[in-house]
Amino acid sequence: MSLLATSRRWTTAAFATLILGMITLPAEARTLDTAYGEIEIDGQPERVVTLYEGALDAALAAGVTPLGAVATRGGEGVASYLGDKVGDIAIVGTARETNIEAVVAQKPDLILASSRLPEAQYELLSQIAPTIVPKSEGFTPESWKDEARLFAEALGREDAVNDAIEAVENRSQSLAQRQPDGETTATLARWMANGPLVMSTELFSTGLLAACGFDVQDGGVVKAGRPHSDSLSLENLSSIDSDWLFLATLNADGEAALESARQSPAFERLNVVRQNHVVTVDGQLWTSASGPIAAERILDDIEGILPQ
Repeated sequence: MSLLATSRRWTTAAFATLILGMITLPAEARTLDTAYGEIEIDGQPERVVTLYEGALDAALAAGVTPLGAVATRGGEGVASYLGDKVGDIAIVGTARETNIEAVVAQKPDLILASSRLPEAQYELLSQIAPTIVPKSEGFTPESWKDEARLFAEALGREDAVNDAIEAVENRSQSLAQRQPDGETTATLARWMANGPLVMSTELFSTGLLAACGFDVQDGGVVKAGRPHSDSLSLENLSSIDSDWLFLATLNADGEAALESARQSPAFERLNVVRQNHVVTVDGQLWTSASGPIAAERILDDIEGILPQ
């Protein structure tokens, strides 16, 4: 065979490989292992409803804009960090209560739900469309990754979500390298009208703080298996006195309570306040959300306080 013929053969093969790489092949039928048993999904669903903030985040990271979603805690629509990504999305309930009729109205071919979805609701929803409920792992800093991957598999778009998770992990490692020498402690608290709640060290956001090199502490006031402590009185604020305090508020009531606390001598006496190391963050994002997009926004906040 001549050199010219060989060259043409390899050029044709390379061209074919390039074309195949540009074609998005339809997702094959797959079996998903969920909290309520195995579920068969065929192809890529087009009419998706999410009943969990982490599911909405994962769907958007996968390149799918759901038709319906639940309102974020403390709000009437989706979390503000996702507002510009969903357009005029239908609100089909809250984190605590699903409006079944509103879900039916969207005519979904896939429903993505929380691991905490009660079985009675699952039985109703699964008659509408295949309903994906992740197996519960309790509160663990890494569970959001498994949930996002399960939702992506249901959507037939695993690669996009795996890439997004890898980007979060790489960025977290990079930020950890910017930590100053020595141990840096941090606490996350959500400020409510009746006092602050110290958040567990096992949550999505506190897990990201740990991945970025912080020693995350809860002051010993969060019981095992709970997402946060009981409300603290102003006299017991020492539980939140770390090197850095990330202070989240969910709504205007929390903002007003925090402003009131700033006038309190007990709050002003905290070392973290004196060092000006109190970082006010979005409570919808830091204490309610999860998923690759939320992770990147939280890393934005963390990066803002680290040395360049």
